[in-house]
Amino acid sequence: MIIGIPKEIKADEKRVSITPDKIKGLIDAGHKIIFERGAGQNAGFPDSAYSNIEIVSDAGKVWGSADMIIKVKEPQKEEFKHFRQNQIIFTYLHLAAVPDLTSELVKTKASGIAYETIQKKDGSLPLLEPMSEIAGRLAPQIAARILQSDFNGPGKLLGGVPGAEPCRFVVVGGGTVGLNAAFIATALGARVTIFDINLDRLRSIEYKYRGSIKTMLSTEQKLAEYIQRSDVVIGAVLIPGASAPKVITEKMVAEMRPSSLILDVAIDQGGSVEKIKQTTQSNPTYIKNDIIHCAIPNIPGSVANTASTALSNATYEHILYLANNGIEELVTKNKPFAKGINTLNGHVTHEALANSLNMQYVNVEEAL
Repeated sequence: MIIGIPKEIKADEKRVSITPDKIKGLIDAGHKIIFERGAGQNAGFPDSAYSNIEIVSDAGKVWGSADMIIKVKEPQKEEFKHFRQNQIIFTYLHLAAVPDLTSELVKTKASGIAYETIQKKDGSLPLLEPMSEIAGRLAPQIAARILQSDFNGPGKLLGGVPGAEPCRFVVVGGGTVGLNAAFIATALGARVTIFDINLDRLRSIEYKYRGSIKTMLSTEQKLAEYIQRSDVVIGAVLIPGASAPKVITEKMVAEMRPSSLILDVAIDQGGSVEKIKQTTQSNPTYIKNDIIHCAIPNIPGSVANTASTALSNATYEHILYLANNGIEELVTKNKPFAKGINTLNGHVTHEALANSLNMQYVNVEEAL
């Protein structure tokens, strides 16, 4: 199979989908790699680190030659023209948040496989987890910076000091993102409470962290009460493949303390904060009703070397399996991996995605 690695073109995205150490295994398995010049440069992986591959300067040649495209972020509109029937596009697609991309994949009959919807038998998301860990761990660092006076914040130290109270930190969602955010915020001295609807998950967190992270069963009334008196609120709610539920309402945000921060880490899937707008790494915030809003869709891109390594570690075996065996064997013999197939042969093949976009759902076996 010919595997194409184009350079990421999403704003502020510096990651690369495959690190140099994974190339040999793909070549030894009989596959050819075509790589866009400079694709790894911003992540600390120069072209010279990639051996025995074809390096080209034209993204169109990468897309036009490859049977399978491996990316980090969802294709941008200027890349839609490259889609073709039966070409595999393997990346973070987040299609529930980008209906135009979904429509284009369906129209061109490209095979869209999303890292974020591949599930193990236990329901975990092995290719989403490393980026969720990074995004969660970065969220308190981002919050700490935004709260500083030199970033036009309220001038608060996340952990306070003796005689000056720490920030109140609310995390909505007790999954990988939320737990990592809570872990780092607690380590920095913040007073942290995690909200989730899963009581067993909350019990596990309380036991593991011996009460240093407080937990609360999420109800609209209790969530509104805690958000109102918080300094930082992290939105981290996820339903695989579907639009993130808007559990943090506009009214809740409007009642937060002046100059407090709402940071939506679920913005890739449309956001868990009602009516929040995407921001960027270079322009991370905006002010609405005296509340600081932050919703960066590619948070791990700011630590591109670490994130590229973690992503490549997680995806490599899946890339090799798909290249060795193809779509048909994936569908018929690897059900957990097949959950990553979002579009196939002109159909939407992920039920939660189809429901989110009011599109027709076709079972992946039927689509095949």
